Amino acid sequence: MIVRSVEQIMGTEAEVSTPNWTSRRLLLQQDGMGFSFHETIIHAGTETHMRYLNHLEAVYCIEGDGEVETVEDGKIYAVRAGTIYALDRHDHHILRAKTDMRMACVFNPPCTGQEVHDENGAYPLEEVQENPV
Repeated sequence: MIVRSVEQIMGTEAEVSTPNWTSRRLLLQQDGMGFSFHETIIHAGTETHMRYLNHLEAVYCIEGDGEVETVEDGKIYAVRAGTIYALDRHDHHILRAKTDMRMACVFNPPCTGQEVHDENGAYPLEEVQENPV
C-alpha cells in the first residue's frame, strides 16, 4: 500500500512550480499504478495554455473559481468546486483562474514527476518504468 500526504510532498522534487501553478505529484509512474495523481494549485489571475498531446487528463476542482476554454471551438466552461473536466481528445485548452484553484488531476499514462509544459503546452512522453508489484 502507498500512503502519502501533501505535506510530505511539499519542498521535495515531487513539488513542481511555475509562475502559473504549483503541482504536488502524489502518485507517479514509478509507483506502478498506471496513472499519476497530482494536487495542483492554479494561481489566481493566471491564464495557462495547455494541450496534452501525449497524455489524457481528468481535473476535479476542489476549491476556487475559474474557467476552461476549448481553443478549437471557443467554448468556455465555468470551473468551480465540484466541477470535473476531462481532456479526452488531447484538447487544446486555456485554463483561467479567477481565484486560487485547488485541483485534483489524474494523468494517463503516468507522469514521471518533473514535467513542465513545453512550447506546445504538452508534457513529454517518458518511457514507462514501473516498480514491480
